[in-house]
Amino acid sequence: MPVVDVDPDELRYLTGHSEKDDDELKSDLFDLGLEFEGWTEDDEFQLEFAPDRLDRLSVEGVARSLRYHYGDDRGVEIPNTNSADWTIEVEDQPDERPYVTGAIVRGLDMDEAALESLIQLQEKLHATMGRKRAKGAIGVHDLTMLKGDSVTDETGKSITYTSADPDEATFVPLDADAEMTPSEVMASHETGQTYGDLVADFDRVPAIYDAIGLFSFPPVINGRRTEVSADSRDLFIEMTGTDQWTIDHMCNIVCYALAARGGQVEKVDVSYADDAPGEYAGKTLERPDFSVRTKTVTHDRIESILGVSLDSREVVDYAERAGLDASETESDDGVAYDVEVPPYRVDVIHPLDIIDDIGRALGFNSLEPTYPDVSTVGGRHERSRLEDAARDALVGLGFEDLLNFHMTNEVENFERMNLSTPEAEDGNDADTVGLVDPVTIQEPYSEDYTILRTWALPSIMMVLENNTHRSYPQDLAEIGLAAGLDDSENTGVAEHRTVAAALARTDASYEDAKARLQALADAFDKDLETPPTTHPSFIGGRAAEVVLDGESAGVIGEIHPKVLVEHDLELPVAAFEFRLDALE
Repeated sequence: MPVVDVDPDELRYLTGHSEKDDDELKSDLFDLGLEFEGWTEDDEFQLEFAPDRLDRLSVEGVARSLRYHYGDDRGVEIPNTNSADWTIEVEDQPDERPYVTGAIVRGLDMDEAALESLIQLQEKLHATMGRKRAKGAIGVHDLTMLKGDSVTDETGKSITYTSADPDEATFVPLDADAEMTPSEVMASHETGQTYGDLVADFDRVPAIYDAIGLFSFPPVINGRRTEVSADSRDLFIEMTGTDQWTIDHMCNIVCYALAARGGQVEKVDVSYADDAPGEYAGKTLERPDFSVRTKTVTHDRIESILGVSLDSREVVDYAERAGLDASETESDDGVAYDVEVPPYRVDVIHPLDIIDDIGRALGFNSLEPTYPDVSTVGGRHERSRLEDAARDALVGLGFEDLLNFHMTNEVENFERMNLSTPEAEDGNDADTVGLVDPVTIQEPYSEDYTILRTWALPSIMMVLENNTHRSYPQDLAEIGLAAGLDDSENTGVAEHRTVAAALARTDASYEDAKARLQALADAFDKDLETPPTTHPSFIGGRAAEVVLDGESAGVIGEIHPKVLVEHDLELPVAAFEFRLDALE
């Protein structure tokens, strides 16, 4: 989950509530879904929250939510914008990174705290919406250091987003004292080495020029000439990426944060050449785009989901206290509301998101629990009983019980386990444990969580990797969800509960893992067989199939040295994984 450092004094200043002490702020933030995780060395709050509310990645965004929570602000707020004086001319840009957006913010009252908040917001947006700059990257420049070319109608100034020869273009990058080419930046500059892979395969790299020359090499690094400091008052914001919607909404979030610091937002024209790649060829876009979206939700559904009775005035009131605007209307299902969503809210996708906001404004803690109006009595599902019994048995065998995320990514799930992805044509056995087509998240908020895991052993290996500083032996086990695509299922997805365990110790061996597995099988009166098999994650000749009561259920063996090295482990690991339903 994202963690943001927030100065409580800045919160008090930006909300206008100097009377709030730290404990009151923590309580109010918890009501908004932001959990206090501890203090930084600079006496700032460390706040963790769900990654959907990206508008709260800065102290300005958190303060805005608090002002709505306190009732100081209501409804949708749209910053005033001046008409465009600058144009971003887009021509000959790389096909791999065709889109750009921008904005100007003037008259900022910057100081070190505001600058640190802007830098943190930029970094957090890069890590989330920007997919570590691959999908969108932000450049912030001191406007006074830019010299614009004259645009065609000679009524404004322009800069150009284009491409450049990586071995010929030169500029002085941030944290450098001499001119460098993009190729030299990618080879020898610390930031270039970190992000250079994003454009290393491009024949011509992305570049932004003004009348003086190259001043930005997105998505890698800005030039030193336009570096922003606490003394900067007018900023030029540019963002490039692979998706216009993404960078436009990243721009909105940044503009709202700067407007909270007293900045005046000014529009920028983005003029695409007639032969530009993508759907905006020949078009001129006015940015930032502060248009609102409208979602419709019925009154009955609000009451049904929240479990309370509300009149129309209360629904409108709670919507406004959540930073939305709502107007009553009629639908085929009776009374409904057209709800306007502010441009910085990228998380509102479904009417249920609107209901969640209304519920938070109402206060979930104020809801009274009621028994459902049904004649049945709830009880433990048989699968849960089996899972608890297996978990107790594993703990009794000396394993430490884990609870890991069910979401992961293909690199962790396959590649780091010495397993090729299912679509790779390398002759992998289709029956290999973990080697199934994964369920892919279409619009993930982070590239760390792009699929549902197909097996649980990679999760345990990640825990071992993060625990190398702790003492050994480390005997870890987990019972959790695994899933894969399956056309025979109504949903197209086959889910199952899986049992995974690993022994990390200097003397870990196949025999140790087999002894634990045999004890577990005996506890459930199951006949265990372990015929030899091969699996890329395990050492050849030291791996076996797990067969319970004659049915193939999983794999057991000693982890392959390639996997150990990949996870920075310097001692052997023996492990097994099988389907939980094999113990029924």
